[in-house]
Amino acid sequence: MSDTYIIEVSSQAAGIVVRDPGGYRFFAASHRFNPMEGQLFRNAREAERAAFQFAQGIQAAVTP
Repeated sequence: MSDTYIIEVSSQAAGIVVRDPGGYRFFAASHRFNPMEGQLFRNAREAERAAFQFAQGIQAAVTP
């Protein structure tokens, strides 16, 4: 199992997650995802789902 994963949303890098003693820590690759910076997830898949849901929330906020 890898210690680092790239998280992509809509084919764009959202960030990376790095294995941490408590799970996987998120580091934003795009300013859009800065609010997620430092969050800890149980696994990389959970971080990916959170980034996708976060992006959906941003999109909903700017779509009339």
